[in-house]
This record gives sequence, C-alpha cells and structure tokens, in this order.
Amino acid sequence: NYVGALQQWVKIQDGATSATDLLFSIVDLHAMTLPYDQARLRLQKRQTLAALLAVGLDPQRSTIFFQSAVPAHTELMWILSCTASVGYLSRMTQWKSKLAMSDNVALSDPDTKAKLKLGLFSYPVLQSADILLYRATHVPVGHDQVQHLEFARENAKNFNTAHGHFFPEPQTVMSPVKRIMSLKDPRFKMSKSHEDMKSRILLNDTPDSIRVKIKAALTDSIDGLSYDPIGRPGVSNLLALMSYLDTSHRSVVQITAECQGLSMRAFKDEVAKTLIEGLTDLRERYEYFMSAAQSQYLQEVVTAGKKKAGSKADETMILVRRMIGVDQL
Repeated sequence: NYVGALQQWVKIQDGATSATDLLFSIVDLHAMTLPYDQARLRLQKRQTLAALLAVGLDPQRSTIFFQSAVPAHTELMWILSCTASVGYLSRMTQWKSKLAMSDNVALSDPDTKAKLKLGLFSYPVLQSADILLYRATHVPVGHDQVQHLEFARENAKNFNTAHGHFFPEPQTVMSPVKRIMSLKDPRFKMSKSHEDMKSRILLNDTPDSIRVKIKAALTDSIDGLSYDPIGRPGVSNLLALMSYLDTSHRSVVQITAECQGLSMRAFKDEVAKTLIEGLTDLRERYEYFMSAAQSQYLQEVVTAGKKKAGSKADETMILVRRMIGVDQL
C-alpha cells in the first residue's frame, strides 16, 4: 500500500492547487465483508490513520475520515444498488479471490452459494458510493482496483440514465508502481490480509523482522541475478522492492548490475538493508502517531474530517433525494 498507493496520494496532495478538494477515507465498513475481530478492527483503524499521517498526508490540506462516520455512504449505496447490474458484479474478481475461487466460477455454483455473503458480493457498490458521494472527478488507485473504478463509472451512468445527469464519471489516476508481490508466493500480490505474516513487509516492522522475512522470501536456485517477473518472480520482486525503497533512487537495472556477483544469501542481506534504511524514518513517524500521547490529536483529525466530509456528503444527498423522489414533502 505504501509503495503502490500512499506515496502517490502524498504526491497528489502536494501538487494539487488550493482549489482542489482532497478526501481520503479509511473504509472500515469494507473490513466487515469477511469474518473479523472487533477489537482488531478498532486497532487497525488507528493504525491506518497513523500510517496516513506518517507518510505525509496533511489534515490541514486533506480531509481524512472514517467511512463509517458518514452514514450517507450506506444510503447512497442502497440507491445505487437499485440500478446496479448483478451480472457485472458476478464477473468481478475480488470476491472470487477473497474466497479462493477461480475467476470463472458462477453464482450458481454450489460452493459459491455456500460461501458467498451479500456484503462481499455487493461491496463494489459501496465502493462506488464512496466515490460518487463526493462527486469525485479523479481517483488514485492501484492496478488491482481498476475494475472497481470502471464499475463506479458504470454506476454513475446507470443513475444518470435513470434519474437525469448528476454524477461525473470519475477518471482513473494510476499509480506508476506495479503491484508488489507476496514474499512467500510471488505469483500473488502482497496483501496485509494474508494469513502468513512473512508474506509481507509492514510499516512498523522492526529491522530484525524485516531481515527474517526477506531471508525466508521465496526465490530460486538459478545462478546470478536477473529481472524476469515471469521466469524469476521471486528474485524480480525483491529487486523491485529494493528499487522502490532505495534511498539512493537506483533503478532495477542498476541494482541488478551492482548485486550481480552476490550469492542469494548475500543478495537478500542487501535487500533487507535497503528496506530497513528506506523505511526507518517512516516507521519512526508511524510509532510517534501510534503513541498514547497522540491519541487526542488522532481523534481531533478524524472529528474534523467527519465534519468536512459529512458536510459535502449532505450537499450531494439533498440533491440525490430530490432527483429520486424521496425528499421531504
């Protein structure tokens, strides 16, 4: 998330004009689509907020808020659901991947019927509401979220066709960074929800933890180093990670050349060293915001964000209710 999304968000914030509204929502309702622990969810909300502040999002410039604090998100979701396509939702890949199902599985499949819950199936509609509620024109996303933004545009079109033109069709702002893959299985993207903690690097990982995870990362037995995501996905993933977090801003080509004579063990030591150096300042800022002394400040940030986001959401919903015929008599 840091390499693929958060760095991009900060660049957008720092380069935006003063007339540009910037909203960043911590989407805690989306965390409920699979079984979860309530206490852990509360902690993860705080951790996410601390991470956003640590990477450089500025509450004085950007509106940062919890999705659940603005009820209009779920109200608009229902309204959009009334014109959303079940067929479109059934073809989306996220619910299939979260349930470890093949991309071509059908809703009529008995295993699908047993496992799939409505929340997981329909959460892209809520994601559309998250975007359209603020009539967003541009949305920064990673490569794995492109399909969801396309669905948001589809929902905007459906609403506009049914009730008259109102919602803009949000444009995709792609991250220049391709997906970071799992350390344990580089065929799949690195995910904070994966059951194996060694599959990912966290912002608050200690240097020792990073060394252990990189040492255990899946590579291969081929001599030398080469960047070949298809033939050598594990090694290529480590080279890409080094490049993204290198404080000297070396390219993959430069790193490959400089590390060419190293054994795999020595190469992994270099990877760990680069990651530790690249994440040290960020980890220290994260720990600062996670400290008990900053609890009041974190609450002030989300309270102000709730007020700003809620005001914008109310403006939209007054007009939406009027358009669909459920405004006050």
